[in-house]
Amino acid sequence: QVQLVESGGGLVQPGGSLRLSCAASNSIFSIYNMGWFRQPPGKQRELVATIIRRGSTDYADSVKGRFTISRDNTKNTVYLQMNSLKPEDTAVYYCNMRGLRYEYNYWGQGTQVTVSS
Repeated sequence: QVQLVESGGGLVQPGGSLRLSCAASNSIFSIYNMGWFRQPPGKQRELVATIIRRGSTDYADSVKGRFTISRDNTKNTVYLQMNSLKPEDTAVYYCNMRGLRYEYNYWGQGTQVTVSS
């Protein structure tokens, strides 16, 4: 059973930075797609960023130029560097790891990010 363990959330002032990490435990295969989603208070979960095995990335328009997704394939770990944070970035952030055709699809437990002065 693969589990995703997230870390790095917290409270930060507007304009600040945070780095989220998500590691897959008990994983013995190379994961195709890794990504981050978020769910703001009272809203639906939305895509933040994704990165595939070879390194190609995709970002939501609202975070382009501020967030950077990266991965370490040797550790089956995905990172999200968040800079210039805004109050509207406040949400529970979830990591996701899945196969090309969703033959596997795993979610982290979520980590709270709060941007407030």
